[in-house]
Amino acid sequence: MKAKDVQVFPIALSTLVLRSRTWDRLKFEIEYGLQRGTTANSYLIQGEKIALFDPPGESFTDIFLQTLTQRLDPKTLDYLILGHVNPNRGTTLKALLAIAPQITLVCSNPAAQSLEQILDDQTFTLKVIKSGDSLDLGQGHQLEFIPTPNPRFPDQLCTYDPVTQILFTDKLFGAHVCSDQVLDEGWTVYEEDRRYYFDCLLAPSAKQITTALEKLSSKSAVLYAPCHGPLVRYGLTELTSKYQQWLSTQQTQDLKVALIYASAYGNTATLAQAIARGITKAGVGVESINAEVAEPDEIKAAITQSAGFIFGSPTLGGHAPTPIQTALGITLANADKSQLTGVFGSFGWSGEAIDLLETKFRDAGFRFGFEAIRVKFKPTDQVLKTCEEAGTDFAQTLKKAKKARQPKASVNESQSARTEQALGRIVGSNCIVTTQQGELKGAMLASWVAQATFSPPGLTISVAKERAIESFLFTDAAFVLNILPEGNHLGLMKHFLKPFSPGEDRFNGVKTSTANNGAPILEDALAYLECRVINRLECGDHWVFYATTEQGKVLREGVTAVHHRKSGRYY
Repeated sequence: MKAKDVQVFPIALSTLVLRSRTWDRLKFEIEYGLQRGTTANSYLIQGEKIALFDPPGESFTDIFLQTLTQRLDPKTLDYLILGHVNPNRGTTLKALLAIAPQITLVCSNPAAQSLEQILDDQTFTLKVIKSGDSLDLGQGHQLEFIPTPNPRFPDQLCTYDPVTQILFTDKLFGAHVCSDQVLDEGWTVYEEDRRYYFDCLLAPSAKQITTALEKLSSKSAVLYAPCHGPLVRYGLTELTSKYQQWLSTQQTQDLKVALIYASAYGNTATLAQAIARGITKAGVGVESINAEVAEPDEIKAAITQSAGFIFGSPTLGGHAPTPIQTALGITLANADKSQLTGVFGSFGWSGEAIDLLETKFRDAGFRFGFEAIRVKFKPTDQVLKTCEEAGTDFAQTLKKAKKARQPKASVNESQSARTEQALGRIVGSNCIVTTQQGELKGAMLASWVAQATFSPPGLTISVAKERAIESFLFTDAAFVLNILPEGNHLGLMKHFLKPFSPGEDRFNGVKTSTANNGAPILEDALAYLECRVINRLECGDHWVFYATTEQGKVLREGVTAVHHRKSGRYY
């Protein structure tokens, strides 16, 4: 693994990017789940005045400041522009202010409130930005500021430089991927990373992100400069169009969940993102609401327009914070008892806030879509996977309830029915897909499997979007395809068909060994193939994966168990 470093690259007139790079996973947050490293992008504009954008978090503090001071004297810096503020960035801010106390910090009003807490022991100069404000750095760099708040980042601020036509987009249009490539030449290679980043981080705030794109559309940008990943030049038009398409899909879902939370140190917000990811995977929309900044009417509208609601809260001094208590009152006064609910939260020493929420909703007669999720301190990968699965279960319960309310269609010999019957005559082998990443394991019964290529030997597998294993099967991921034997397959089928609780070990009671690629081999299988994902294609309600086979073995004599269907409407 390469060591962390800072890559410096000129991107326009008097403008540099300083990319603090790590090839390792940076944080336990679901948007880092592909584990392809990341870059923390900072920018430097040197006009008559000098402005630095978005210094990185504490894991890069020393190497970033060392690189910066090699380029200029920090005492010549005039402005520090902050697209968003978090405690992790506070270490670098304090170190920078110690060597350059003359800097004026430029940020939105919510960010200014956070800075007062993060830098409570320091004196600093602050310029609070309102919509339409600008800042003249000289030499044509008349910076224009565009506040683009959303529930996860209520302080988000984008900046446009008309002389270079660069739009500094903060969390928008980014990706958690590390490489030597600064710009997005051959931009299609980043499609998977950008889609995953969007689904995890931005999809739950679709309404606010749509508003943000409308604001930014008035700027004639030729380059997007996000805070993570490659800068967007060559695929700018296509990526903007993709964002609009993805946002439209989220906002037109007929089922929606209101996800209401507050977060003291960011941990409960991280849990919220993972739960939201699981819900959206299952084809249900999410309206994410940060109770700390939301208006009462916004909370009321979200509750009355949703099929279910989920509350997340930290515990502060043995209580839920005031914004959560306010949101709780609004919800109990306006929610319908038919709505599904759930509660979660992170805490330090106790979890009274989670108990309070659970008790209030249970006493009011609401049904729960998953068991209360209680997390002490920071969530791990295993916890995040549990949250994601809980969100998916919640969404599937809503979809089943909606289907049960719909009148059953009469069976007739229509062309549609005949087509479905014919489609069902396509048969497939019964297999179990297994995978492991670190301590996380996944498994799924699969019958939509087919050989796809001779050279290299390859196959395709179709996986429903809401399947838990889908998040393990990204490009270059390893898995094992376990092919089941006819006459001795029902035990394994029944085991992997049963519903698992979020976070439950799917291999409990199953005889396994470990493949060379690290995934489990089912010892009662007929044969197995060790595979690696080469590509994935989004196809309606499924993902189709193309994988090459690296090695395999027939474990016993026999023939493959085959799945026969009567209709193409179901498995």
